[in-house]
Amino acid sequence: MDLSVVVVTYQSRDHILQCLRSLDAGVRASEASAPPLTWECVVLDNDSRDGTPECVASEAPWARLVRTGANLGYAKAVNRGIAETSGAMVLVLNPDCVWPPGAIHALAAWLASHPRCGIAAPRILNPDGTVEYSARAYPDSFTFLFNRYSLLTRLWPGNPWSRRYLLLDWDHASPRSVDWVSGAALLARRAAIDAVGGMDEAFFMFNEDVDWCRRMNDAGWSVDYVPDAAVVHHIGASKRAVSNRVILERHRGMIHYFRKHHRRAAPVDWIAAFLIMARARMLVLLNRLGR
Repeated sequence: MDLSVVVVTYQSRDHILQCLRSLDAGVRASEASAPPLTWECVVLDNDSRDGTPECVASEAPWARLVRTGANLGYAKAVNRGIAETSGAMVLVLNPDCVWPPGAIHALAAWLASHPRCGIAAPRILNPDGTVEYSARAYPDSFTFLFNRYSLLTRLWPGNPWSRRYLLLDWDHASPRSVDWVSGAALLARRAAIDAVGGMDEAFFMFNEDVDWCRRMNDAGWSVDYVPDAAVVHHIGASKRAVSNRVILERHRGMIHYFRKHHRRAAPVDWIAAFLIMARARMLVLLNRLGR
């Protein structure tokens, strides 16, 4: 098997069919210069209650549906999907991604021609065609304040910390190796996964991708950004209703990442964790007020 596709769904009925249809069309429509790919697709549904699994079962019967029975989180569901597939390449995918023709084959060709590449990632586009800054530098202490969606980044978009983290001084039109890429859409080499392990299941959602890429890099595998392969990510659909659990788990993931890769003396560690969770509690409060 050349390619295994692992899609994790949770309340994804509005987007999953468009995603799966673009996959089916994109993989099957191989170019004359590229051999056809043998492939499989598994959809891991994290206990959706909006009809997502029923929709997949009836409208895309060629995709193997696995009902997890609970919301396992992203990392644990991805790992289960990897364990249930056998392709030499594993495409990890959010259900709100849509592939144009040729993109998946371009990613696969890159991985085939770069034997030390552990993860190849596409250029991710917003629905309006603008670039989603999905390839980034490792987070540092300032990333907490100057990340992609932070208030300070919106108020001062040209600040040096956001520019460093989001790689804004690079045109994103040329391929290059980077520190990490978004887990919304990435193609991983199974040999690299076997070498470093799957995603860290201590992350429920968010930060598991930066940790996975960092472990790949530390083990000598590159993480490559491939702009010739593009995918459209309807990220706004998944941002409209953010649960309090997601907010808290995201911030717990930040703490876990920094303790894992940037351990500091206990007092500094405690202060950092306190500030991160204070921010999370503030966002939970704003979330409730917004509702």
